[in-house]
Amino acid sequence: MSRIGNLNRRSFLRGAGGAALLGAVGARTAFGEEVGRLDALAPGSTSVLSPFGRQEFDFDEIYDRRGSSCIKWDRAIERFGPGVEVGMGIADHDFRAAPCVTKALAERFAHENWGYLHRSSEFNEDVVEWNQRRYGLDIDPDGLVWTNGVHTAVIAALQTFAPPGSRVLMNTPTYNGFYTDLRFTRTIPEDSPMILVDGRYSIDWDDFELRAQRSNAFILCNPQNPTGNCWSEEDLLRMGEICLRHRVPVLADEIHCDFVNRGETYTPFASLPDRDIVNNSLTFKSSSKSFNLASMKVAWYFSTNRDYRERVQANSRSTVPTLGVFANRAALREGEAWLDELLDYIDGNHDFAEAYVRERLPLIEYTKAEGTFLAWLDVGGLIDRTRAVQTAAQESTTSVATVTATQVVQRWLAENAGVFLNPGSDYGTGGERHMRMNLATSRRLIERALDNMEGALATV
Repeated sequence: MSRIGNLNRRSFLRGAGGAALLGAVGARTAFGEEVGRLDALAPGSTSVLSPFGRQEFDFDEIYDRRGSSCIKWDRAIERFGPGVEVGMGIADHDFRAAPCVTKALAERFAHENWGYLHRSSEFNEDVVEWNQRRYGLDIDPDGLVWTNGVHTAVIAALQTFAPPGSRVLMNTPTYNGFYTDLRFTRTIPEDSPMILVDGRYSIDWDDFELRAQRSNAFILCNPQNPTGNCWSEEDLLRMGEICLRHRVPVLADEIHCDFVNRGETYTPFASLPDRDIVNNSLTFKSSSKSFNLASMKVAWYFSTNRDYRERVQANSRSTVPTLGVFANRAALREGEAWLDELLDYIDGNHDFAEAYVRERLPLIEYTKAEGTFLAWLDVGGLIDRTRAVQTAAQESTTSVATVTATQVVQRWLAENAGVFLNPGSDYGTGGERHMRMNLATSRRLIERALDNMEGALATV
């Protein structure tokens, strides 16, 4: 696998982190020596041997996506050159698809006709059963609306509730794609900056309510991208009560809901005990994050408020692709074991990254996220050491667009460490001294990225 196929093997044990690893037999330090090698049991086998027994899926495999026209790798290399060794940007996975998805697509391909799709009620039941089984959430199958992506549905909802020129409330920093949706609908972001204490974010309730009073809609990200917050029932009820009081519909994007780290809980907004609050909302979901099906363009939304749902439907014209429907159906019906192992692996990746940053990257800080497969890194020390603020100000004088300090750091890391991260300034107010790192990849690639960053930081 050329360059990235020759990675060193100083990786953490699968799924473990913290004290258990620091005390592992044969380990010089947490990162100093090889402490486990996860080899395939036999050529062609999908099972691997881990310190915790046999596991069916090998997420440690480095699956080379370069040259496949993927944004995560190919766009980063196109922008910064072949020196980019590890792409850790846009939020998708580097793993092979769940085998059930590949099998379902192959079977559908065997039927060599691509006419109009009839989506029977069974497809709705798959979504309903998944949410009931995993989260105890009851969804009316007749109230599900299918759409070719969460963005399409959110835009339709914004066009329904927020006329051009009106304000849309968001807890920031927040997912940068929401700002694209607002530009498309010609609405204005109403950023409510969260309070950051010891690496944890909480809502500034006075500010949130003040901004709710002048907003036409609230986009809730649950779990939150990029900070990783898994909102508690208490937090959701309080946000919902404020929005209800000021007649602000809640648009709950819960696309990351399946990624919750050990000891944390995802609470669906639609599961809240106050019916009036729930009736003031729509929820948007997809399997695209859980099973890495972003290119399949399938999502859905629902609401207990029939009027809301029908008004949003009236503002959208969306057709889902045949292959996307069959891929999602296979994932929801047969992919649970694959996803459960992936969640354990991602949790271990968060532990690994947190411990590494704490021990070996003094200019960067990271507190393990509660959910998602994203790490929100505090790079304030690196910004100060590299004088990125001054560089950004100087470059802005000759640039068409304003250059930010985290954009300067993004370029610096790509050129000096071969690592591509997302600049925090893209995520709204509060993101200025942060970078987003995607941990949905082989732990060996995470280690390579952090090793490279350590080497680069030692030069400044």
